[in-house]
Amino acid sequence: MQSESIMLYKLIILYILDRMDFPITNTELTRFILEKEYCNYLTIQQTLEDLIEDGYVEVEHSHNSYLYRITPSGKETLSFFYTRISVAIRDDIDAYLSEKEYQLREMVSTTADYYEAKKNEFVVELRVIERDSELVHINLLVTSAAEADIICSRWKECSADVYGYLISTLAAGPQNASK
Repeated sequence: MQSESIMLYKLIILYILDRMDFPITNTELTRFILEKEYCNYLTIQQTLEDLIEDGYVEVEHSHNSYLYRITPSGKETLSFFYTRISVAIRDDIDAYLSEKEYQLREMVSTTADYYEAKKNEFVVELRVIERDSELVHINLLVTSAAEADIICSRWKECSADVYGYLISTLAAGPQNASK
């Protein structure tokens, strides 16, 4: 019975990821499953680890979160077994994703991360992505991890202003650039 439950949890996660055309954060994936009381937090995390290990889910670490996406082999496996997820659960998932799609997409469309390039040099990588198109990709070189961390933390709230500033400044042309 327990292995059947674990298989169901794996299929639920694969089903959620399959319905998304963008990666989802661990927080949002976990929130939905916990709200519906399908299983507990530790089981979700272990199930995700198993799916990653099996090659059905890929994970990307970004500054302060993990983003999950289904792999082609995860899609193939789901296609064979998705009927083991009850229609009621599939309907719950579809309704939730339909209602929250914009918010979920917004959460992963603006990313910030950094890495150490050399001693006392950190590259901060800032992105805004919309429907698989990169609108902005900025790399900044800073001298401390603390500064890189602050920039990453503020990127979500400032990205629209930065993008607007870049467009208006660059599109203004040489005659208006100094104003």
